[in-house]
Amino acid sequence: MSLLFSPLSIRSVTFRNRLWVSPMCMYSALDGLVQEWHHTHLAQFASGGAGLVVAEATAVVPEGRISPRDAGIWTDEQRDAWAPVVQAIHDRGGVAGIQLAHAGRKASTWWPWADERGSVPAGEGGWQTVAPSAVAFDGFAEPVALDAAGIERVVAGFASAARRALDAGFDVLELHGAHGYLLHQFLSPLSNLRTDEYGGTLENRARLLMRVLDAVREAAGDAVPVFVRISATDHADGGFTPDEAAQVSDWAIARGADLIDVSSGGLVAHQRIDVHPGYQVPLAATVRQSGRIPVSAVGLITAAEQAEQVLAGGSADAVFAGREWLRDPHFGLRAAHELGSETAWPPQYLRARWR
Repeated sequence: MSLLFSPLSIRSVTFRNRLWVSPMCMYSALDGLVQEWHHTHLAQFASGGAGLVVAEATAVVPEGRISPRDAGIWTDEQRDAWAPVVQAIHDRGGVAGIQLAHAGRKASTWWPWADERGSVPAGEGGWQTVAPSAVAFDGFAEPVALDAAGIERVVAGFASAARRALDAGFDVLELHGAHGYLLHQFLSPLSNLRTDEYGGTLENRARLLMRVLDAVREAAGDAVPVFVRISATDHADGGFTPDEAAQVSDWAIARGADLIDVSSGGLVAHQRIDVHPGYQVPLAATVRQSGRIPVSAVGLITAAEQAEQVLAGGSADAVFAGREWLRDPHFGLRAAHELGSETAWPPQYLRARWR
């Protein structure tokens, strides 16, 4: 059996393989409510052999949405809309995860295929954004710096969202601390100019992430895996670094996180990224610290053998892919065949199984 198709157990959850589906925003919700699109979109990956399917960045409070079309889980109605999607993933043999998110200063923006760009005006459905400091992302509206009460609302929002996600049936909770969104904004000195206990030193800049992690772990109890997605570098001078990412990951694991989902970038418009197949895998290896910290790798991983080598080389414990699953929702079944590994096929598809 290949490493990619060997099972992995974390707390009470066993993943049938280590080829997972990254959270990918669909910008197709209505008032935070997921639609039939989300049901079909996510269930197909479980049919296609994914070990874990993580639902898109899901806002924990209304002002945390990237766009007015983002999914949410700040109401019971939204929770109930997620439940049949989760059940569909389970029915197809997959594990269901959800990424809990707050976009901070990158909230209230137009969705990718809108005619407009930048921030959505209040008169067209937008809202005032918040951030660690009143520093705008280039081309977006200026946010308001969170005060102490605002920070408490963020922590409470993540905790409430975690409880709703578990009630909806999700098996795994992931905190979105990457791609320039709120928790990442606190981590980076490029966006966090605070002089209080949430700014300055790395320990202070990581304080909000640790508080959110504590609150979510308490809501999750001992049985549920909690992942943290981080951007291990800002790809910009003076920003968050891989060594800092490794330290923050160490703290997160000590506070109850089970796996660090290592990505990069997204904080500033002037980032410079050398994009190539597997370009973020070395970051995962840095954070993993020779196997001491469980991590997943991501970043233009598009082939079975490539994913297998990420694990065989000791860079990660699991692999997330995104675009390849969009191109081929049965990537898992294809990858197992290419690696000569056994995997469970839906009985409805057995006639197409390679012999």
